[in-house]
Amino acid sequence: MVTRIGVLTGGGDCPGLNAVIRAIVRRGDDEHNTVAVGFRNGWQGVLEGNPQQLTRDSTRGILHRGGTIIGTSRVNPVDSPSGPERIAETLEVHELSGLIVIGGEGTLSAARRLSDEHGIPIVGVPKTIDNDLGGTQFTIGFSTALDVATEAVDRLHSTAESHNRVMLLEVMGRHVGWIATYAGIAGGADAILIPEQPFHIDRICRHLKRRHGSGRTFSIVVVAEGAVPAAGTLDMPDYEHDEFGRPILGGIANFLGPQIEQRTGFSTRVTILGHVQRGGTPNAFDRVLGSSMGVAAVDCAATGIWGRMVAMRGNAIVPVPLEEATRELKGVPAGMYEVAEVFFG
Repeated sequence: MVTRIGVLTGGGDCPGLNAVIRAIVRRGDDEHNTVAVGFRNGWQGVLEGNPQQLTRDSTRGILHRGGTIIGTSRVNPVDSPSGPERIAETLEVHELSGLIVIGGEGTLSAARRLSDEHGIPIVGVPKTIDNDLGGTQFTIGFSTALDVATEAVDRLHSTAESHNRVMLLEVMGRHVGWIATYAGIAGGADAILIPEQPFHIDRICRHLKRRHGSGRTFSIVVVAEGAVPAAGTLDMPDYEHDEFGRPILGGIANFLGPQIEQRTGFSTRVTILGHVQRGGTPNAFDRVLGSSMGVAAVDCAATGIWGRMVAMRGNAIVPVPLEEATRELKGVPAGMYEVAEVFFG
């Protein structure tokens, strides 16, 4: 008997998504006699009920490609008119046993609600460059984004030193600072600002002045886009919100740069990586992680293990409850930030 399984990628794109899709098709065809059916543009494709079959031929040569061959979007199916009912109807009409949902916090939170409240059979795959999903050590896309950010820190060193400047590098990280922390440590940043550790602008400026006073003529500051000042220390601009009710961040470095220059007197320049971190070829780690999670996801779906997300635990990929994965964001531990602080100076 052939089992038909739907596949979608939701939320922001990232490197490694195509590795997951390819693995789902290969493993399902080889081991489970399953047919993978892709929905274009995330949940929107499921709501519209317009699938396309994914085959070995259509997924050949995509392992090294960035983005996702089936497209993505930030549509929230739970908040869409009759969204859960339309999704259930799509599964029935196209004779699908369930869905493999590849996404981040917003996408998988919607998946959990559809699973828990409406009985939609779902297996989740964690992808987000923010690395903020619970239950798994790493998410697909984080490692490649980290490589991009670290290279940017490396490149900024020479310019900062040549011009005796403070260089402020903004990286992604809405509510957590994994990219900023890891890239800052790896690149030798002199200060790292992350959402988990509210910052004091005056303390940062004093730190930069001490560095310059001790003969260091330049500084590198890495800031996560979601970094926040300590209460009452600095008035921040208001942000708009996306479909999931989350603030649309980006540009905090443009606000902090003039503040630092004014308070220190040091020439300060800003670099915002933005979507560069999401694009391009996945590195080896993300190709292997995506492939491993794709295999585990279709194994779960083909054997009726629903309501789970496949997760990296040590060297193994194991299913964990969707509720565990989305209960709370996985922030940078205080101990990891303490490691970073050792090298501030």
